[in-house]
Amino acid sequence: MLTIQPTHTTSAPLSPPALPAASAPPLPGALVLLLATGAGLAVASLYYSQPMLGVLGADIGASDSALGLVPTLTQLGYALGILLLAPLGDRYDRRRIILAKAAVLAAALLLGGVAHGISTLLVASLVTGLAATLAQDIVPAAATLAPEANRGKVVGTVMTGLLLGILLSRVVSGFVAEHLGWRSVFIAAAASIALLGAAMWRSLPRFEPTTQLSYAALLGSLAGLWKRHGALRRAALAQALLSVGFSAFWSTLAVMLHGAPFHLGSSVAGAFGLAGAAGAVAAPLAGRIADRSGPERVTRMGAGLALVAFAAMALSPLLSAHGRLWLLGASAVAFDLGIQAALVAHQTIVYGIEPGARSRLNAVLFVGMFVGMALGAALGSVLLAQWGWLAVTALASSTSAGALIVRLWPARPDLAGDAPVSIEVTAHVSQRP
Repeated sequence: MLTIQPTHTTSAPLSPPALPAASAPPLPGALVLLLATGAGLAVASLYYSQPMLGVLGADIGASDSALGLVPTLTQLGYALGILLLAPLGDRYDRRRIILAKAAVLAAALLLGGVAHGISTLLVASLVTGLAATLAQDIVPAAATLAPEANRGKVVGTVMTGLLLGILLSRVVSGFVAEHLGWRSVFIAAAASIALLGAAMWRSLPRFEPTTQLSYAALLGSLAGLWKRHGALRRAALAQALLSVGFSAFWSTLAVMLHGAPFHLGSSVAGAFGLAGAAGAVAAPLAGRIADRSGPERVTRMGAGLALVAFAAMALSPLLSAHGRLWLLGASAVAFDLGIQAALVAHQTIVYGIEPGARSRLNAVLFVGMFVGMALGAALGSVLLAQWGWLAVTALASSTSAGALIVRLWPARPDLAGDAPVSIEVTAHVSQRP
């Protein structure tokens, strides 16, 4: 059981305690694969709708402005779920939380699949976002189970699954929607989550709580963590800025490709996820680099790469329609590579702050990230409608530049509120399924 005794000191910055290598064997590969698959399937639920919006809107008679609320409410629900539900992983058995959320998520996806009006679909989208936060219970679970020596690698591998879920979800949903209808996408997704829940029930160990705080105190402690740790604030702000551009691109791409001069369907829009998926190889690589030389360098490299990739899309008016498609694909590879590498590095930073508060620290980081996602989806839709695609790329370039500035700005521990904390940790994870 994790016992935490905080004592503020003026000593050297906190280094997370490590268990002896002999007492921390590597995680079985099958369990790491299950965790990665679970994170991917859960977070994919947030993105299935994006390539289908054109087809979906015509079927249920929804306006473009109403359709724009589908991804916005899903991302907003995810941010709210992280804020209100993810901290429970420190207070209760993460296994039970994961199983409960899997059941709710499967039901919400099924509701989306049978929706006959925009109102029902919007409700299903909000609940889907709330329940899909089971991905943010899986990632801290992986960090808890992994030995200190290769925690970055394990988290990076699980994040590869999560990020592939984000990117390949668009490919799958675009193709299936065009050939079998958009409803079949939601129904198949519900079935996959139900199967995931069964696998997690059989394979996951139980986790002992790391705190006995009440729910109100647990949520209240988020503000204390935010105030106390400048490293957490910098990570959340930088990742939120990167997420604005990421979401603005992906939430408007299908609408842009549907119009002139491309006139392309949902399957082509979804296929751009394949280009972005190439960037998912950055997750385990970034984790290994962070393990060896520290994550700060990785965050700067990731933000810089995203900035270059988004800025390059300003060249679109100079190219033919065919050339613009190639530029979009190449840019998607590059900015996904950068943003995903930065995310893994930020998680490595955050998980090392207070091991007994990993779920809450993760919640703060991902609330920032998905508030950025929701803001990017909303702003991207407005900018595309009012000023066109170049305005979307200008937004993405500006926010990526902001993230790079945050990471390059010299840290000031004496002003950032990073009073080091001495933490005594005794780790215990029940291995009973």
